[in-house]
Amino acid sequence: MLNLTDFPVHVKIPLAWGEMDAFGHINNIYYLRYFESARIQYFQEIGMNDLKSETGIGPILAQTICKYLKPLTYPDQIIVGARVKSIGQSSFVMEYIIVSEKMGVSAAGEGVIVVYDYHHSKKAELPLLTKEAIEKIENKVYE
Repeated sequence: MLNLTDFPVHVKIPLAWGEMDAFGHINNIYYLRYFESARIQYFQEIGMNDLKSETGIGPILAQTICKYLKPLTYPDQIIVGARVKSIGQSSFVMEYIIVSEKMGVSAAGEGVIVVYDYHHSKKAELPLLTKEAIEKIENKVYE
């Protein structure tokens, strides 16, 4: 089972009353937004947001999945963890975990991130500096 300590980037998020649906729990779409918050924080920490500003090369989400384990409800606070599971030539797979203060591990997911050339509207190779930044934050080497 995944543990928050396995994830190098964490984001704390208080749940909002308005995120609940008619069934009395946080609506499923918000889980993807929580993943997004952790993903953007991760990108910030590895300099990927600056890379896009400087070169036009940046991330684009190609696919995402979520496994809902326990329903979240207001009031609560969650911590969302993000890490890189694997790296390819022009993409990488991120993993996420949502841990509720009240419920424990509530969801897990993945996202495929493609490195994208926004100036030429096509995928690009993962820059070496980005790969090195990921390896540094993850404290491991990817083949």
